[in-house]
Amino acid sequence: MLLVRTCVLSCVISAVYTRADGRATSLSATATEADAVSQVGLNESEIEAGPEQTGEWRTVRMRVTAYCPCEKCCGEYSDGITACGHKIRPGDAFVAADKQYSFGTEMLIPGYKNGQPVKVLDRGGAIRGDRLDVFFHSHEEALKWGVKHLDVKVHPGLQTR
Repeated sequence: MLLVRTCVLSCVISAVYTRADGRATSLSATATEADAVSQVGLNESEIEAGPEQTGEWRTVRMRVTAYCPCEKCCGEYSDGITACGHKIRPGDAFVAADKQYSFGTEMLIPGYKNGQPVKVLDRGGAIRGDRLDVFFHSHEEALKWGVKHLDVKVHPGLQTR
């Protein structure tokens, strides 16, 4: 049994720990008392450690297009500030991604920024699901990129889904 102090009417409590044999064990419980100390039973199930638990990169097949900060690409949002409030500076490299990828999530995109990790710093009206827009400083560079279907490596980092 585990003592848990709950602060809301209902919440799910979970924890993951790694055993000596390398397998991860997931514990979860639902507590329903408000602002009280209660005992809750835990259901234990063995699972293989996934990328979110181990901090490893995972590969996602994505449709990758490009954009620049011009009015043609960004419309009324062509003010040089991304959706997360980042002010675009010379030399910046980042991506616009669906909100399933939190701001700050790192990605490795083949052919972009010499294989260096880039962060999700923007959103886009047409960027939904497994689509990305890589940022370029000029419209010509963005057009030259075109449309690519790539295996993108995603690091969970700050990612919340």
